[in-house]
Amino acid sequence: MRFMHIADVHLGAAPDHGFLWAKDRGREIWESFRRCIADANEKKVDLLLIAGDLFHRQPELSQLREVNYLFSTLERTVVVLIAGNHDYLKPSSPYLKFPWNENVICLFAPQCERVRLPELRTEIYGFSYHSQEIREPVYDSLEAEPNDYFKILLAHGGDAEHVPISKARLQDAGFDYIALGHIHKPQMVIQNLAMYAGALEPVDCNDTGAHGYIIGDVQRRRVKLSFVEVCCREYRHETVEVTENDTVYSIREKVAQTVHAGGTQHMYRITLIGERDPRLRPDIREYMKCGRIFEVVDTTVPAFHLEELAERYRGQLIGKYIESFGDGQRSIVEEKALRYGLEALLYPKQ
Repeated sequence: MRFMHIADVHLGAAPDHGFLWAKDRGREIWESFRRCIADANEKKVDLLLIAGDLFHRQPELSQLREVNYLFSTLERTVVVLIAGNHDYLKPSSPYLKFPWNENVICLFAPQCERVRLPELRTEIYGFSYHSQEIREPVYDSLEAEPNDYFKILLAHGGDAEHVPISKARLQDAGFDYIALGHIHKPQMVIQNLAMYAGALEPVDCNDTGAHGYIIGDVQRRRVKLSFVEVCCREYRHETVEVTENDTVYSIREKVAQTVHAGGTQHMYRITLIGERDPRLRPDIREYMKCGRIFEVVDTTVPAFHLEELAERYRGQLIGKYIESFGDGQRSIVEEKALRYGLEALLYPKQ
């Protein structure tokens, strides 16, 4: 048996509002989901597991119809899904009355339920959110029924507000695979047993790194897991080192080179580090023009040659200011106060 595990697709999300590339992001999420469905056919997947937050909010009827059509194109795949904290089941949710295609199974009860697929010798356990938060550790009390079926738990959560999870209890619950959702970065929680698939596309600037889905190949109740990247773009956090010799435009060139080297399709937070000429004012707006840059953080400090300044301004205000900090080891706060004070005294803003 072969399964595909996805989670946190967030169809309907529109990340990066206000940026020039934002108009593409919502469409890219749909496109990545469509590619997953195509991959399921190409890879002859038997079971598609969706571990919550297929939608970013309560789905509209038109969105459900689009998703259901894509599910109908699956040639051999059974779909099993749960609702997460974003697309939780309100009493009025269109989810509940929608006429799903015959290959779609929704575990929409608020308590854990089980579906058995005899043709795959597989059982899937899971429940859906009926509110935005579930603070009780509901998964801690679950146990799989002992039998010769391959047993999967579809689970969404892992923090204090969204079903706290105990790895030790999950490990002893009798499941053969635990398909996790809610955390957007793909990661193994219990070796060869429990894994977060992560989001298909990053939807938040802290969703760094590659995103995609999990393929699981099952033989004799043992599973081999592999990660497949499908995302169009990544959020990346990069640093650019600044020196005393840099100018506004030389820093701009460094930023542009960093974006080009990392890939112009990605979105960047650029952090400027190092010591700059005290007279230089980094031009954040200029650097934002160098690509899909959502933030530039300036952590540079003015480079002062303290011995030279102390000698030059001996007996004057600036010299006395430097002397007031002493010659010994300074704390981080004292170092900042010294540099910022000198910057204000020597190069007051116009």
